[in-house]
Amino acid sequence: IVAALFSFQAKATVVEIRTNLGTITVNLFDEDTPETVENFLEYVNSGAYANNVVHRHAPDFVIQAGAFTYNNELPMDNVPTGVAVINEPVLSNVRGTIAMAKQSGNPNSATSQWFINLKDNSEVLDIDNGGFTVFGQVINNGMDVVDEITELPRFNMGGAANSIPLVDFTAEDATNGEEPGEGNFVLITDVVVTDAATVTNPELDPVPNTLIDSDDGADPTPPSNGGSSGGAINPFALFVMALGVAIFRRRRTKM
Repeated sequence: IVAALFSFQAKATVVEIRTNLGTITVNLFDEDTPETVENFLEYVNSGAYANNVVHRHAPDFVIQAGAFTYNNELPMDNVPTGVAVINEPVLSNVRGTIAMAKQSGNPNSATSQWFINLKDNSEVLDIDNGGFTVFGQVINNGMDVVDEITELPRFNMGGAANSIPLVDFTAEDATNGEEPGEGNFVLITDVVVTDAATVTNPELDPVPNTLIDSDDGADPTPPSNGGSSGGAINPFALFVMALGVAIFRRRRTKM
């Protein structure tokens, strides 16, 4: 019985997160986190992630997307969000897993934003804010693409984009008043379902979240969708690793 309780299956949908730096293939855990996967696939099938931007890189922690869309002009558009999904913190936030971002202090507030764990963040994210819902795992060489993204310089553009990775963009470009364009953002051209079979990648063995009932641990910089849904853009907050420009539209809070 105990073995059955902690046996998580890899029956799943497989999706490709197609970026201008390469493809990140993800095995979704439909059976373990059905509500979250259904929510994610609703955004996928609606085309909400087409031309989405990786807007955050927190070094040695996560990369995050799902908030902003670039449609060949600035300011960027906000991804329209629907009803928040119930939290399902049954799997662990280890390296290579994909999980949902949510508002601070509200476990059941995830909508469109997601992040990929760059390392084993289980001691923090399996506990903080009711535990962060892991709903898939990067497979094949997808983490090579993720690691390439983490090597890009980061810029503070204010609000939720206070640590955004940019391609072929420098502090000198920002100092000269140049605005990033299509070739500078880490763009997700689309997220596509490539395998909707009942059983995919059965060799995967997702790690269970065994820390969820612990009272220890706190996350100083949790993956949050609060900033992008209501955070102010500060045109004077322009420094992280390099100089940036404030280009994002202030996003209205949606509850």
